[in-house]
Amino acid sequence: MRFLRVNMTDLSVRTEVVPEIYRELGGRALTSILVNDEVPATADPLGPENRLVFAPGYFTGTTLVNTSRLSVGGKSPLTGGIKESNVGGTVAFALARLGIVAIILEGQIRDESNSYLLFIDQDGKAELQDASHVRGMRTYALVDQLKQTFGDKKSITCIGPAGEMKLLAASIQSTDLDGRPCRAAGRGGLGAVMGSKGLKALVVDRGGKAVIELADPESFKSAAKSYAKAVREDEFSGQILPELGTAVLVEPINAAGAFPTCNARTGQFAGAEKISGERLAAMIKERGGQATHKGCAQCIIDCSNVVVDKKGDYVTSSLEYETIWSMGGMIGNDDLDSIAKLDFLCDDIGLDTISTGVAIGVAMDAGYRKFGDGAAAIDLLEEVAKGSEIGRVIGNGPDAVGRYFNHDRVPTVKGQSIAAYDPRAIQGMAVTYATTPMGGDHTAGWVVAQNLEAFGGTINPHGAEGQVELSRNSQIHMAAVDSVGICDFAQSGLATPEGMANVRTMYAARTGKPFPEEKWPELGERVIRAEREFNRNAGFTAKDDRLPSMFYTEPLPPYNVVVKVTDDEMDTTFPF
Repeated sequence: MRFLRVNMTDLSVRTEVVPEIYRELGGRALTSILVNDEVPATADPLGPENRLVFAPGYFTGTTLVNTSRLSVGGKSPLTGGIKESNVGGTVAFALARLGIVAIILEGQIRDESNSYLLFIDQDGKAELQDASHVRGMRTYALVDQLKQTFGDKKSITCIGPAGEMKLLAASIQSTDLDGRPCRAAGRGGLGAVMGSKGLKALVVDRGGKAVIELADPESFKSAAKSYAKAVREDEFSGQILPELGTAVLVEPINAAGAFPTCNARTGQFAGAEKISGERLAAMIKERGGQATHKGCAQCIIDCSNVVVDKKGDYVTSSLEYETIWSMGGMIGNDDLDSIAKLDFLCDDIGLDTISTGVAIGVAMDAGYRKFGDGAAAIDLLEEVAKGSEIGRVIGNGPDAVGRYFNHDRVPTVKGQSIAAYDPRAIQGMAVTYATTPMGGDHTAGWVVAQNLEAFGGTINPHGAEGQVELSRNSQIHMAAVDSVGICDFAQSGLATPEGMANVRTMYAARTGKPFPEEKWPELGERVIRAEREFNRNAGFTAKDDRLPSMFYTEPLPPYNVVVKVTDDEMDTTFPF
């Protein structure tokens, strides 16, 4: 098991033994703790002192299902703080099976007109190669070109024009099992960091044979088998997600009045039925696409999809809930075809769909274009690809749009947009958005199910009581989940009485050391401690753990609620 250190200043690649302090870490734990250890908190995110760390989850490469998650970490140019962005597809499993615990990208190319790719062959040998011939290419054309050069059985992780232009909403795209660059480490602008380093793509052979070292293989195998059984038998992960995908959330979130619409001016979208999971699945089946699709290595849920147009030609994969919201309800657009096109363009140009959709929503709210105009949104994305003035504004995210139009209704925290759950209608999400070190990030502490009766929730979603504790516990838990590399949707394996026990057994079986119950929250807390320490050293204070004033002063229709969690309550979320 090893680190790959790739220095873009002197174009060197070296292998090093994983230091003892990192040997029992993976995923977000490894990226955040290493970034906190090695990156000066006041460094320029787009400068040579920043690191970009690619780390598979700690369980990735083992027999445990749904663990092909890659954490990408660094200092975010969007938030100015620490960032971990998470992506599925094939790259994490490919790296793990080559014995690579992390790739650490450091330094910066001396000549910005140059571009490189990192190729790792089936023996794990890595070398930088000139990529000037693919500089400026969009991701789909790039992947096609690289397949011709390196062959089909490769995992490709890359940036598009947005990353090369160092736009703050730039994503890092990665290929799925079909070889399409449709999986995104979208949040935080880490695509811009990759662009600033001068790396266009990471090409990894998928034929690695390295075996993950396990202290107790039989215990791990037994616990992994039990976990997989629970995932298959759970109604949500075993039946609903394969049939409808994450888009199944559109109708219930809209019914709860928590679907931010027209730049969060209301919590319900009149066109929700037209963009629902049910409608999307029906449209895909009518046209001969795939409503059930395996997008990631080791997946047994198959929540992905393949959307085709009326002629049956490929448009995008996978069209997810967050994108349906950001390119749909948030901009008042009820046309699934334009939403699918917008999803494809974001993947192709290399843009976070959430931040970009919200950026367009802010522009529309400022009067630049009309809500509901999907064609105008498509035109704006093409402007991003061109690098025009308005394109660069949109590509730099919602805060940049707000400044450009002198418009103060910008739903961001620490510079990053909120996601598809209005914090006024689900107060626990207000705590998560405000207090996570990541900026407005829903995956950092998703507390929707506990708030909404439709999901079995028991907390009053419009009240402050219990929300801080709920968010705190969820954030600590999710930091640990992101570290082992379990997919969010495979957390159904934790729902059984033996679910967490299985995870603890697997951790102990891998390390050879006891992993009692208290070790799980300790792992999550260790991660968040490192992230908060970095942010404090970067200049963040409690004042940064706040939502925009619009959420406190504008009652959200139809229930006319505002955020009720006070500043003092927010400040008790993490007493460390």
